[in-house]
Amino acid sequence: MKIAVAGTGYVGLSIATLLSQNHEVVALDIVKEKVDLLNDRISPIVDAEITDFLINKDLNLRATLDKVEAYINADFVVIAAPTDYNEVTNNFDTRAVEAVISDVLEVNPNTTMVIKSTIPVYYTQSVKEKFGIDNIFFSPEFLREGLALYDNLYPSRIVVGEKSKRAETFANLLVEGAIKKDIEVLYTDSNEAEAIKLFSNAYLGLRVSYFNEIDTYCEINNLDTKQIIEGMGLDPRVGSHYNNPSFGYGGYCLPKDTKQLLANYSGVPNNIIKAIVDANDTRKEHIANMILKRNPKTVGIYRLTMKTGSDNFRASAIQGVIKRLSDKGVKIIINEPVLNETDFESFGIENNLDAFINICDVIVANRVTEELQDCKDKIYTRDIFSRD
Repeated sequence: MKIAVAGTGYVGLSIATLLSQNHEVVALDIVKEKVDLLNDRISPIVDAEITDFLINKDLNLRATLDKVEAYINADFVVIAAPTDYNEVTNNFDTRAVEAVISDVLEVNPNTTMVIKSTIPVYYTQSVKEKFGIDNIFFSPEFLREGLALYDNLYPSRIVVGEKSKRAETFANLLVEGAIKKDIEVLYTDSNEAEAIKLFSNAYLGLRVSYFNEIDTYCEINNLDTKQIIEGMGLDPRVGSHYNNPSFGYGGYCLPKDTKQLLANYSGVPNNIIKAIVDANDTRKEHIANMILKRNPKTVGIYRLTMKTGSDNFRASAIQGVIKRLSDKGVKIIINEPVLNETDFESFGIENNLDAFINICDVIVANRVTEELQDCKDKIYTRDIFSRD
């Protein structure tokens, strides 16, 4: 088959890599630098498996800026365009998705489009009505930044928002490219598939917030967070996973997906969904207050990226902490090797680690690494398990 993938972020590039093991894949992007890198077999994002596959696997993959080259004669078009959350409209900005749909209908109107971008509930139904089409369905992704291809090779499950022969064909493409055997495949209606994605991420946000609030209680009351979480985790119904305290949930997906779900709850009685959104702000406020108690003049921020193995700091929780500290007049210095600039949003950058450590009164680290071991007296962190 020929498969076009619109967008080469974590979602699009991981799927393009997966499918190009067995089929012709053309990846479309609007950024020339990314296209050139991919055609030189260099990953534009930090992902160990994608990097390995581009170098060492015989992939039938090419990238292009030309939508006609991508879409013409494609059996499937996978839409992986970004859908940022608009705080004014309280909804995902789906214009990029609809731009792809319009382009596909001009070039190859009879192909099957598969939306992989995260979208509101009822969105697929609405675009079918808006464009007067039926050749489109939604299939949510469940990926982690930095492990996007790994999570496609070993998927927790595959969900396809349509019950049809073409849906089965697409699911089989994902199964064919995976390494994991006996993958659970679920075919649902489109609205339910959209809800599965949002509710899944909201639950992850809830779990992060729950353990963070345990940690807030322990920090204020001088209790040992680690002992309590370890004791809870021995109950298999709780489990010892996804439980390491942090400065809040961040990354690209969880903040916007929980807000979108809350917007979808308009007119629906709820307490928990709103609490998940509010809890993240409360946690960042607490973290900032605890740092301010040390009366620092200069606070060093060790990494804007909050996850090991990721180069993405969009909506990272630390940025909310930075804003609160800055509003109180604290000088902020950032150590972030993925940035080549001299400043980030008017805050200074110092990527020489020794110089960074020397000029800071407090070093704020969501996750502590080996290179910080010699300055433990300066570090403020809530990392107790050195993972996640």
